[in-house]
Amino acid sequence: MSFWNNKKILVTGGAGFVGSFIVEKLKERGVKEENIEVPRSNICDLREKENCKRVVKDKDTVIHLAAVVGGIGANRKNPGKFFYDNATMGIHLIHESWKANVQKFVAIGTICAYPKFTTVPFKEENLWNGYPEETNAPYGLAKKMMLVQCQGYRQQYGFNGIFLLPVNLYGPGDNFDPESSHVIPALIRKCVTAIKNNEKEIVLLG
Repeated sequence: MSFWNNKKILVTGGAGFVGSFIVEKLKERGVKEENIEVPRSNICDLREKENCKRVVKDKDTVIHLAAVVGGIGANRKNPGKFFYDNATMGIHLIHESWKANVQKFVAIGTICAYPKFTTVPFKEENLWNGYPEETNAPYGLAKKMMLVQCQGYRQQYGFNGIFLLPVNLYGPGDNFDPESSHVIPALIRKCVTAIKNNEKEIVLLG
């Protein structure tokens, strides 16, 4: 019998780049499609406490991938929005999951949470050794607060929440918009465009 049999799973951001792959993997591991809920932002604003309360009800596991995110340009234009939206979603979802007795909460973080000046490859023990790179700091710190909240709720309430830090991700289904994409997909788009136009060089910035 699979561990996932009869489990009811909430995957926020489940229709996005990373989330869509996770939803497919859950199905491959035996989760019934009707037991996977993927709230869509246009009808379920996770910045609202009541929406978070509703979607975590009766769930065994919550995988929180939803985020308001973008590349360097988007971060520069929206530091306040990126902080508020991401911090609010995380705070409400973790708190309401604890209240609803969710068995496992998986919060997905970001490498933007790491200090601006740290060793490469990144090591978890260096996570608090400095302030993040200023451009991404509001987003990175908002996501980082989920780690603090999960640790606090584990310590005080025994809440089973974890915080995962993925590396840079890219691939099919990613955002390749030149105005809002991350560096790697933006570079891929530039290369593809250059090949189509028979250009011999590309400009990395701008």
